[in-house]
Amino acid sequence: MIPEIGDILEITTEKDFEEAALELFRFQSRECPPYRDYIRLAGVDATAVKRVRDIPFLPIELFKSTDVYCGSAPPEKTFTSSTTGGGEPSRHMMARLSDYEKTFVKAFSLFYGDPSGVSLFALLPGYLEREGSSLVYMVDKLIARGGGGFYLRNTEKLLRDIRSAKGKKILLGVTYALLDLAKQSPDLRDVIVMETGGMKGRRAELPKPEVHRILCESFGVDSIHSEYGMAELTSQAYSDGRGLFRTPPWMRVLIRDLNDPFDILPAGSSGGINIVDLANLSSCAFIQTQDIGTLFPDNTFTVNGRIDRSETRGCNLLVENIL
Repeated sequence: MIPEIGDILEITTEKDFEEAALELFRFQSRECPPYRDYIRLAGVDATAVKRVRDIPFLPIELFKSTDVYCGSAPPEKTFTSSTTGGGEPSRHMMARLSDYEKTFVKAFSLFYGDPSGVSLFALLPGYLEREGSSLVYMVDKLIARGGGGFYLRNTEKLLRDIRSAKGKKILLGVTYALLDLAKQSPDLRDVIVMETGGMKGRRAELPKPEVHRILCESFGVDSIHSEYGMAELTSQAYSDGRGLFRTPPWMRVLIRDLNDPFDILPAGSSGGINIVDLANLSSCAFIQTQDIGTLFPDNTFTVNGRIDRSETRGCNLLVENIL
């Protein structure tokens, strides 16, 4: 039986996290077929794993080609990723949609307060124009609890509604859409501006500090917040400036050596980002992403770019054996 989300969202200490992670690993190493196969091919004895850092992390590309799922009953919802670079989308099969809603509400509340007191204005073209976006689902539910709305291209209405709203206001936009809005230089000094999703092939990529500089100057704000999430995750990390992300208590980032995916590096190191998301109860909570980042001693992290698949050949051979 898939574990319940309640205890996961109540994690507060490192001991609680470590115990819950090892328990979930033991469950998923048995019940998630692609993960079970990966562990076997990696030559790891799941029963001998005693620390989180020794848990094998599943390469994220397997969400594109296999059903990364623990349930015996059909999933209640399958979210899909965008396919900006072409190819197959990732599929995240969720046994219980209520787990996702409880998770993102709790995480959002930890960083920004009860969503009932927040007006959230979403500028998410691209996401709105396709089916299966977990980001759109999350934002829609948060707006229903507080206020705000979705805006595809009507920026005049967006700015009018922002000006008339009371209380805490957040403008969440895909990066390229915020840069387009910045050309109008609207005064958003009383608004939290949050970017997510990058350029999605719509603009030339810019270094993150340059993007934030442009947006700060155009909107009259001191910092740009960011949301870090993906279709394959249930949880989100947030940054309140300088691209420095923090995770909720049930989520952790570890950094791996790019030449050895099983070598976890010490805090202060840069390398491939591994994510432990204990809210991924019905899929896999231990994911080896294709992002490069730096982890700091206080568990904050930055995202520095993407990994060239040619740099992870050893891991790719294991993946090919599963497919």
